[in-house]
Amino acid sequence: MTPPHLALPPADRVRSPLTGWTRAHWEALADRQLQALVPYATPRFAQYRLPGRGSWSGVVSDGLEGFARSFLLAAFRIAGAAGDADPALVERYALGLTAGTDRDSGEAWPELTDCSQQMVEAASIAVGLHETRPWLWDRLDTAVRERVVDWLSGFVGARTWDNNWRLFQVVAEQFLASVGAPHRQADIDGGLDRIEDWYRGDGWYSDGDGRNFDYYIGWALHLYPLLWARMAGPGHDGGRGAVYRERLTRFLATYPHFFGADGAPVHQGRSLTYRFAATAPVWMGALADCSPLAPGLTRRLASGTARHFVERGVPDERGLLPLGWYGTHLPSTQAYSGPASPYWASKGFLGLLLPADHPVWTDRELPLPVEESDRYTALPRPGWLLHGTRHDGIVRLVNHGSDHNPVEDTEGPATDDPHYAKFGYSTATAPETAPRAWERAVDGHLALLAPDGTASRRRRIHPLACAGRVASSRHDACFPGTEDPYPILTTSALYGPWEIRAHRVRAPAGAAVREGGYAVADGTPPQVERGPGWALARTEAGLTSAVVGLHGWGAGPEAADAVREVEANAYGPHSATPYLLAGAHPGGASVHVTLVVLTRDDVRPWALKEAIGCVVRGDAVRVTFPDGEELVL
Repeated sequence: MTPPHLALPPADRVRSPLTGWTRAHWEALADRQLQALVPYATPRFAQYRLPGRGSWSGVVSDGLEGFARSFLLAAFRIAGAAGDADPALVERYALGLTAGTDRDSGEAWPELTDCSQQMVEAASIAVGLHETRPWLWDRLDTAVRERVVDWLSGFVGARTWDNNWRLFQVVAEQFLASVGAPHRQADIDGGLDRIEDWYRGDGWYSDGDGRNFDYYIGWALHLYPLLWARMAGPGHDGGRGAVYRERLTRFLATYPHFFGADGAPVHQGRSLTYRFAATAPVWMGALADCSPLAPGLTRRLASGTARHFVERGVPDERGLLPLGWYGTHLPSTQAYSGPASPYWASKGFLGLLLPADHPVWTDRELPLPVEESDRYTALPRPGWLLHGTRHDGIVRLVNHGSDHNPVEDTEGPATDDPHYAKFGYSTATAPETAPRAWERAVDGHLALLAPDGTASRRRRIHPLACAGRVASSRHDACFPGTEDPYPILTTSALYGPWEIRAHRVRAPAGAAVREGGYAVADGTPPQVERGPGWALARTEAGLTSAVVGLHGWGAGPEAADAVREVEANAYGPHSATPYLLAGAHPGGASVHVTLVVLTRDDVRPWALKEAIGCVVRGDAVRVTFPDGEELVL
């Protein structure tokens, strides 16, 4: 149910039978968020200093972030209305540009320096200025325009981080070029050339070198090149725009498979507090006229995601976007995130640039893939399997390829960020991210346990195969403080809401082996049940996570249980993760096969254990499902 403080228009169940949302809902949501920021503005509106934990960049940078990211939302609202928006909105941001670039105003923005956070925000300002040029830039005093140019010129010849940040320089300097200001074409060309090194095919980029796959691919690596092409203008992009459109077409062909029937995106990767921004590439596909999606599907996906968060209290009763997923949850955020960081959600309002009579706004909504049938989607570039089930609307992501680590043999150690290191993510769950839970690494993890209980980590993931309903990878299990690797080869196979995981393990003598399922979270403690070779955790709403041992697991009372946590999960304050345990490894090779379940069904693990056949000979695994289908893993 929509919170009453948002005062959205009535639902339109004719045009939007699945969400009830129309363009008017998006405009009202944008207006509510923009108005809610006003009490937190500095006197001349150059900064918005929002409540909440500060970032590592400091309060002035955080204030600039509040201006820049909300300006992106304001720009889409102003341009989408062809300037016929609230005059006070235009005036606030004009005043902010005036004061922010005035070194004597007391509200001046920090200068752009190499790899500074200001670069991120300057790119948003450049995009906003381009999109609102007739109503804002062209009406600024000459002195203010000169100061804005001077501030943005800090990008010229500067160094950025070697990932999606290269594109911030590209769009900012292209804006300078568009207004006849000094810039370096080599900076623009160099940034666009660099992303070619990260293109992996089938519409997929890595965010920098390595295997960095997450939502940054959509809301940055696809978004900014096409925003740059809009700035450069037709015939002035050197043919790059056509390439970027073709790549986005490929990417969007499978992108709807990441969204559950309730509108939730799969909860994987960093910066998830940007929330609605996950819809940015879908809107860009329509804006750049390169989307393979029907207009009604585009709106259904985007509106469903926005409505998902709105119905769960985002924005909050103040009209603000807190740091977290639904409410405030700092353990699931990153140290670089400040109180205004969530306003990159503004990218999710890109669709407002489409005219009101565009088919995306006028066509009847169409269902998401998971609303039509059970779906299996193999994505070999990132090394992911997706499986969505129509009856409960859940989409699950099985991860055999994204670890967000530096390239091997380069500077920087590998880590096991919980947003990348897990085997499983979904639209209904989040990984445990509080430090104590992260260190135990129970959920979505196959761990070797030292005699003192220390768990090995899954850091660098080496993908091996990904096709159909099967994917596999290898990782070296390492204990903190040691460099001794113990290789673990894992193969996953999908069957409806089920995943079979077969692990081929090498372990030191005396170690235990532990497998964790999905962590489920709720406002009240999940119910936990266990039995010989199985364990489950169930929320009050009926979401169930279960693990069932099919081979290589213990059968005693200590061999299956669940770990409970408090304030460790973005989905709720109480969470639980079922796990299996095999103790006292003899040393050498072993095989462990697990049925991993996440569903809203009534789960009877003891019946599943009997209904699924599993035969292991050597390291060959043959699984037989209840309908007679066999898989050799």
